Amino acid sequence: MSFIQKFPLRAAFPRRSSALECSAPSRRNFSVAASPVSRVIQETHFAGLTPAARGKVRDIYDLGDKLLIVATDRLSAFDVILPTAIPDKGRVLTQLSLFWFDLLKDVIPNHVLSSTEFPVAFNAFREELDGRSMVVRKTQPLPIECVVRGYVSGSGWKDYKASGKICCISLPAGLSESDRLPEPIFTPATKAATGHDENISFEQAASLIGTDLAERVRSISIDIYRRAAAYAEPRGVILADTKFEFGLLNSTLGSPEAINSLMWIDEALTPDSSRFWPASQYQPGGPQPSFDKQFVRDYLERIRWPKTPPGPELPPDVVAATRAKYREAYRILAGHELGQ
Repeated sequence: MSFIQKFPLRAAFPRRSSALECSAPSRRNFSVAASPVSRVIQETHFAGLTPAARGKVRDIYDLGDKLLIVATDRLSAFDVILPTAIPDKGRVLTQLSLFWFDLLKDVIPNHVLSSTEFPVAFNAFREELDGRSMVVRKTQPLPIECVVRGYVSGSGWKDYKASGKICCISLPAGLSESDRLPEPIFTPATKAATGHDENISFEQAASLIGTDLAERVRSISIDIYRRAAAYAEPRGVILADTKFEFGLLNSTLGSPEAINSLMWIDEALTPDSSRFWPASQYQPGGPQPSFDKQFVRDYLERIRWPKTPPGPELPPDVVAATRAKYREAYRILAGHELGQ
């Protein structure tokens, strides 16, 4: 369950599901490019303004019929927020989401209203907000994660090894880890209140949101995935899988208006919600290098941290490598360096 599901109407930014845990990168094939470090925001503290919720990454300010979403530089690993922030992480998540929302806006409306104009009450905090914040429409989020997989990896690989299926979808025999699937598949998941989200079948998703709406989000999710993957491929990036969130604007589940009020919310095709692999290093048969926080996970495994709070401080080299991976994903996909 998302950290702001306490709101009856809102745009959701849930933690990343276990279905999207990324595979370990190869450090020997990675170099950290030097670039100026912008202001690091671990947590927002705006005098006289209290966030309605703080998630693992985002601070949420309720504006009535809208929300102000601030992506901080916090980082979580194994469901624990770590004390060390990753510079530029929040700006990458926001700017890359804005890029994809704009590129694919003809597929389905999205919740973004502005990333440059903020309420007057926040004028004094412009420096903290710039580049990492969005004012969005408040919606009623669907109670499912909409996951699309084009490759067998993560929890999907575990499910396939156990049953030959992912979310009750039968797949060809003899697939190896990280193999490409014949066609992308829609593999929804629940929003767990604690722990990891759980993969469910399409029929289970339909029981939660209705068959017509489930078919609609399946179609849209696969369409977005196909288009995003086709965009990334010639740029040397494989989109292995990704998670989408959808919400209903001014309507509720089961209402006649629900399908027509569907809106793309949450973050869009970021390293936190997607599994991006460098195509030049793709070798089926095992885990793949990835554009995300795997350097952090590798370090935590290496020091044998018990994966319970509090999390340890991260050394500078792990922070620098993780920051560079996020920036690299943005540069390749958006076509230019992340601005200051």
